[in-house]
Amino acid sequence: MQTFDAGVPLCRGIAHAALTATIPRAAEAAEKLRICLLDFLTCALESRDLPISVQAIRFATMEQGAAPVLGTAHRAPVPQAAFANAVMGHGLVREDMHTGSISHLGVVIMPTLLALAARRPVSGRDFIEAAILGYEAGGRFGRALITSEFARFFRPTGFAGPVAAAIAGSRMMGLSEEETASALSLAVNTLSGLNEWPATGSDEMFFHAGFAARNSVTSVELAALGARSSERVLDGAAGLFAAYRPGNPIPAITLFADDTPEILSVYNKPVPACNFAQTPCQVMLLLAREDGVRPGDVQAIRVRGTRAMVMYPGCDYAGPFGRILQAKMSIHFGVAAALVHGGVSEENYRRLDDPAIIQLAQKLTVEEGAEFTSAYPGRQGASVEVTLKDGTKRTRSLPDVVPATPEGVVQRFRDAASAILGGSKAAALEEAVSRLEKLDDVGVIAALTQS
Repeated sequence: MQTFDAGVPLCRGIAHAALTATIPRAAEAAEKLRICLLDFLTCALESRDLPISVQAIRFATMEQGAAPVLGTAHRAPVPQAAFANAVMGHGLVREDMHTGSISHLGVVIMPTLLALAARRPVSGRDFIEAAILGYEAGGRFGRALITSEFARFFRPTGFAGPVAAAIAGSRMMGLSEEETASALSLAVNTLSGLNEWPATGSDEMFFHAGFAARNSVTSVELAALGARSSERVLDGAAGLFAAYRPGNPIPAITLFADDTPEILSVYNKPVPACNFAQTPCQVMLLLAREDGVRPGDVQAIRVRGTRAMVMYPGCDYAGPFGRILQAKMSIHFGVAAALVHGGVSEENYRRLDDPAIIQLAQKLTVEEGAEFTSAYPGRQGASVEVTLKDGTKRTRSLPDVVPATPEGVVQRFRDAASAILGGSKAAALEEAVSRLEKLDDVGVIAALTQS
């Protein structure tokens, strides 16, 4: 656990803790980081040809630069490469998830560090330590700021992400405590993202991660060049907590509380859909596989879960569905499609007007279960009750989401990377990630994804 004097400005205290902390359970945290990096690379490669990715790549490569744009032959200016790579990493809606902050930290941390690594050689060990500290700072900050009510309006990743990546980038690039505090403060000045997009499934959600990564790179580099930003930007009278949590005491943010790294509470999504749709879809699949529930037998479906699930924009939405992102956010569509298809994959979202799915989605209701809310965010449970046309009911529940296994993450990396990069380059990339702590220059990771 890393603590600091309560009288010290919060930015300075976090900076000091991040630069002096000894990472507990370091080997376990490093292995988790390796899996998160592979997962990020997989998502970025699979998303490369999506419209939002093509737009981000075209924007980023208007000028040439030093940093690789993943899965392409392009190199772009460092901030722009971070932007494009973050958008691609977010494109499938299958990025890693930190439930306590309702944030996707990896899609900001990874592209920030990979882009900054184009400035000079960075060892794999430094990359690992920096990334773990980024997850730690972003996770602790997000827990302190972001509530279910906050997330109704503001995009959590747009708030926790820049904090995470600014700390990670500062640590990796060797900034001093004063420089790190300024990088963090500058990043806090860029926090943004509104949650109106789920109503129409519009594109800004994907760009939130891009803005966060680009702004994090800029904040780190400005601080290294001598820019100084208020160290009271978090806890001052006109600071972030006063603005977004008025009337509440300034929280203590302690890194590695209970000697447990936040990265160990991150889970890798098993399917490409909203975090809050994951467990309900898994429960519906239990009903189909173990209770024999079939789409044509269903009269009504009741989903119970956490208050956060019910409140998050776009989750309690039964249609109509005009865009894929609306469907990926909707518990109604996700659960119905899981039953119709007998699984959850990208194929579930190919046809948004599938009559079988739409009919089932209209039969579904979502409500809070007190037992699930009380266990959140440590666990993310849900239950599904199906009323059949003969009047009988079938109910199943899970106490928590079942994450993708490390073996599953590795396999989907192999499948995607081999298809996109070719077998030999995919194998070389996997081998480089497997010996990440031994790399003299982590820049090889991004370079190996290039066509």
